[in-house]
Amino acid sequence: MSNVDASELSKFEQLASSWWDKEGEFKSLHDINPLRVDLIEEAVGGLFNKTVIDVGCGGGILSEALVNKGANVTGLDMVDASLEVAKLHTLESKVDVNYVLSTAEDWANKHAQSYDVVCCLEMLEHVPDPKSVIQACAELVKPGGFVIFSTLNRNIKSYLMAIMAAEYILGMVPKGTHDHSKFIKPAELIKMIETSNLCPQFITGLHFNPISQAYYIDNKNVDVNYFVVCQLPLNA
Repeated sequence: MSNVDASELSKFEQLASSWWDKEGEFKSLHDINPLRVDLIEEAVGGLFNKTVIDVGCGGGILSEALVNKGANVTGLDMVDASLEVAKLHTLESKVDVNYVLSTAEDWANKHAQSYDVVCCLEMLEHVPDPKSVIQACAELVKPGGFVIFSTLNRNIKSYLMAIMAAEYILGMVPKGTHDHSKFIKPAELIKMIETSNLCPQFITGLHFNPISQAYYIDNKNVDVNYFVVCQLPLNA
């Protein structure tokens, strides 16, 4: 429990009932989810019959979509209310996900090198020690497997777009969702990744077009939201 922020747990507990409202508090996650799934599927060479763990799964938006691509998915989170919503939704969607209440660190101690793919998206900026989560993800993945991280860059542009615009002007995410001081610069994330056995493969940005109201992935910059795809060497 040392790498859990009680205020973050409380925040997501209060929002738990909104996870599957596609026009509600988590609309932006629903909107970007197809892009996230396509990026993951392409990066890992297909998801069919692969074992995947979704670290910080919340209400299961990504987890269910990965199952629909043929993966065997475990969803990990520390917000019990979110996991209950996720489990209830599987009754409606008929999608089989193994949801677990645990930290990444505790789960890695029991399930090292168990997964072909480890996803840790929009989660690192919500924990006190992101480096610890990164190390746990590195321990969870099988040699030759992939780990995908996404988070938010820390700069003036990300403050204006991810907090001022997204939270206070456009209302795309609930106010108080993010703390700019917890955002992670790409160089910082790469440095943390390189302290594990993971090898970064590529980095790309997630962008929003305010005119078309559409999201897209492009590596022209990583100024705000970005992904880093890593692989664990076979000899690790």
